[in-house]
Amino acid sequence: MSEHSALSAALRPQRLALPAVAVLAAVLLAGCGKKESVDPELTASLIQPVARVELKVETVAPGSRTGEQIYKSICGSCHEAGVLGAPKSGDAGAWKPRLAQGFDGLTNSAIHGKNAMPPRGGGSDLTDTEVKRAVAFLANKAGAGFTEPPVE
Repeated sequence: MSEHSALSAALRPQRLALPAVAVLAAVLLAGCGKKESVDPELTASLIQPVARVELKVETVAPGSRTGEQIYKSICGSCHEAGVLGAPKSGDAGAWKPRLAQGFDGLTNSAIHGKNAMPPRGGGSDLTDTEVKRAVAFLANKAGAGFTEPPVE
């Protein structure tokens, strides 16, 4: 008998039927058996969350933030590293030409935006007085002697 005829004989449907039935029976019998009862209390304890996240939003009354608070929450993100040409906080050399504009000139730039800085530094909820506080705080870190408007 040639190799081809031996392979053909081994792959005849009659010869594959018995092993296929045996595999099918084994699979079906494996799923049979005594069902265990489900304990609802155990199930409930196993699916409990392991953690919970709560977000708390603190609201601040408009006009009540200090220059330092505004700097830390808004201005510092650019001025700490000098991002996009922003003068670095405390760098007297970078601030010298800006300080020459005076408090009103700096405040005007901060309120209306300048170069890459958006109006109010991106803090659209800032009042004009809060912007003035932030300007005084930031400029004073570079050596200006501006008076920060008081928080009322």
